[in-house]
Amino acid sequence: MKLKIGVLGIQGDFAMHQKSLRKLGVNAPNIRYNEELALCDGLVIPGGESTTFVKLLKKTGMFDALIEFNENKPIMGTCAGLIALSTSLINHNMETLGLIDISVERNGYGRQVDSFIDDVRVDGIETLVEGFFIRAPRIRSLGEGTKAIGFHNDEVVMAGNERILAMTFHPELTNDTTVHRFFIDKYVRK
Repeated sequence: MKLKIGVLGIQGDFAMHQKSLRKLGVNAPNIRYNEELALCDGLVIPGGESTTFVKLLKKTGMFDALIEFNENKPIMGTCAGLIALSTSLINHNMETLGLIDISVERNGYGRQVDSFIDDVRVDGIETLVEGFFIRAPRIRSLGEGTKAIGFHNDEVVMAGNERILAMTFHPELTNDTTVHRFFIDKYVRK
């Protein structure tokens, strides 16, 4: 049976994640309602604006549905998705899903003009992957049960726990599907 990995489509760059997943032969529907979540083997929360994400998740009732979904199924979060999944924000008072024990600094690298593209080293992947850091958050600390997985120079830019893979960069903005394949292999099919 074909894998079905939904992409949260309430805000942000969900279409590029869908394109990456479809290149890998995965059914990648746009998920906007709680009922659609139950039909998925995994979920991607894309980048976007984290405050808007959380407000829309609360308004639509998906906030609690995502927490329940993650009790048995994996989620990958990129940029704002990482922020929404984290347990704490250093420089903001926004409520988060609290699904991965990390502390995050929003816009940790600076403003839009400070955005950059550079190589990322990921444990378990032999080649470097290209990371697009756009107003990217910074992972400031990892809590219990969370391990560092990806690095830009010596800084942690990707982390994971049993059912969450989260990163500060945008892997969907490249033609390379390595990070999405990593999520499928290590989290969805495990």
